Amino acid sequence: MSNLDSRDKAALVLMALLVVLTLVEMGLSYWENRKYYETRDTLTNIYLTSLAVVTNLIVKVATFVVLDFTYQHRFFQIHNAYLYWFVLVVVQDFLYWVLHYTGHYCRLFWAMHVTHHSSEYFNFTTGFRSTVFEPFYRVFFYLPLALMGFTALDILYAYLVTQLYGNLVHTQYKIPLPKWYGWLFVTPSHHRVHHASNIPYLDKNMGMVLIIWDRIFGTFRAEDLPEPVKFGITKQPEDMGPVNVLFHEWKALLHDARQAPNWKAKIGYFINPPGWSHDGSTQTARVMQREYEMQHLTPLDEQKHSA
Repeated sequence: MSNLDSRDKAALVLMALLVVLTLVEMGLSYWENRKYYETRDTLTNIYLTSLAVVTNLIVKVATFVVLDFTYQHRFFQIHNAYLYWFVLVVVQDFLYWVLHYTGHYCRLFWAMHVTHHSSEYFNFTTGFRSTVFEPFYRVFFYLPLALMGFTALDILYAYLVTQLYGNLVHTQYKIPLPKWYGWLFVTPSHHRVHHASNIPYLDKNMGMVLIIWDRIFGTFRAEDLPEPVKFGITKQPEDMGPVNVLFHEWKALLHDARQAPNWKAKIGYFINPPGWSHDGSTQTARVMQREYEMQHLTPLDEQKHSA
């Protein structure tokens, strides 16, 4: 590792740590009979990770060129190294929140992001269950970083580090963390909510490293339901084969668009949230959550609503 700089060494150490933790979690799950892992599901995660690596390699040069070209037109430059990296990581994390939010509230992007949520298991390998096509459009969400004077290499490195942190919160093990930590940073508990298909948990906790964006923009939810977390998506595909796991939502989206009566409705299926329909025959997560809340009002809540 003598020829590697400190950033490369740090990235390798984090990746090695993630691999070791995955093997440890897998072993503990087996010995304690927790059934956090399932062979076919784990192989699917590895398959999707491999596809994502290939996709990233295909677009790597183009991503760098686009970011570097934008950097040449930067508005300003931060010269203090500590401030530079602090602002880069914080703003990059916010822009990831925007990217992630888009992936949940625009069905076109959900069709690509849904692969990450399609597993009914939740473990460290679920973090590898990548949104395979994301590298083709992710760069456009990070262009503001280049305009702010951050180099293409630094942007890509910051993304790698925050992505590795994001993988570490994919675990069902209850990890004791101080209360203040959960106010600022994403925890495994927060991310279990994000991967849940329980109606109150849908489209919550979008952050990668910082949970403050969800607290600010109203997408935060604590892991507080009396019933257990159910992982996966609301309509789990019956065929979890290697092709269908990637394209099942694309098939459903195109089917709905073809059935739409006019072009406005057809476009609506692409840009509106999952569950939107031109005739109201299906429901978005927000509609389902409002109905859920009304059905689970306590007598005291009912008095407040009627007052």
